[in-house]
Amino acid sequence: MGEVLSQSEIDNLLAALSSGELDVDQMQDQAEKQVKDYDFKRPAKFSKEHLRTLEIIFEHYGRLISTNLPVYLRKNIQVSVLSSETVTFSEFTNALANPVILGIVDFRPLPGNIIIELSSNLGFAMIDRMLGGQGLPLEKSRDFSEIEMSILQKMMIVCMQLMREPWKTVIDIDPVMDRIETNAQFAQVIAPSDMIAIVSMSLKIGDAEGLLNICLPYFTVEDIMDKLNTKYWYSTMQKSDKIDYEEHIESLIKRVDVPVKAVLGRNQVSVNDFLNLQVGDIIRLDTRVDSEMDIFVGNIRKFTALPGSSKDNYAVRLTTVIREEE
Repeated sequence: MGEVLSQSEIDNLLAALSSGELDVDQMQDQAEKQVKDYDFKRPAKFSKEHLRTLEIIFEHYGRLISTNLPVYLRKNIQVSVLSSETVTFSEFTNALANPVILGIVDFRPLPGNIIIELSSNLGFAMIDRMLGGQGLPLEKSRDFSEIEMSILQKMMIVCMQLMREPWKTVIDIDPVMDRIETNAQFAQVIAPSDMIAIVSMSLKIGDAEGLLNICLPYFTVEDIMDKLNTKYWYSTMQKSDKIDYEEHIESLIKRVDVPVKAVLGRNQVSVNDFLNLQVGDIIRLDTRVDSEMDIFVGNIRKFTALPGSSKDNYAVRLTTVIREEE
């Protein structure tokens, strides 16, 4: 929003124009758009549209983290996307603390690697929860032990695998965790001057709160830059809606096993008669042999049928279908 002038400022401006102190042509020249310097050492390879699409992808990713990680940590997790920006790789690594948790991910089928950076306080909170603690971060940071690194690697792999679904609209990825580093000097996956996109996400695990940063080098996503725009993203998502949500859910429902039972009849007996039942005893039911029996799907009466046999097995032949309104 532009600056709003007060009434006194407007009066002073009109007075200056009337007295000739201000020239209208000079004001128009000053109002023209100023030339912006372009740094060829840091070319803007990621546009605002690209960054916005990445934010949409990782908003979906954040929702998956908040629903899947509580299964392992048994604690509520809040995730939100804070920002996205482009910097050089050297600026990213210079800003990292020590120790830090860096997951080097082979972003197959795309070339190169991406980096998942997790704050060390969140790492210690996850370790504490996995080992039965309250999930409290350490007061003073320290290096991770080999056992702690093994636990962290499993959690980072879980976070990595959750990227498959959000990226499916753009490209089907098959990420593989290459290694986990705690020192930024050993995570030089690209040249220091190369441009990267960073998506910063806020994670809150109980009382512990920190950042989860996703580092995406331009070299890695260069082949799919045309697809990193909201127009392509939404159009592809709308085309696949019916397939993803209708056919897929229908196929899952068709494979669900439901109990089906045929009720020959009913009767009530005393506890004493029940305890004295022997092989060969006859229990009289409230139905006739030639009458239709009820067929239940789960606890719902759905069909009526007549008893019979099929290949030496008891069977029923459906006679009517009971509709929902009946």
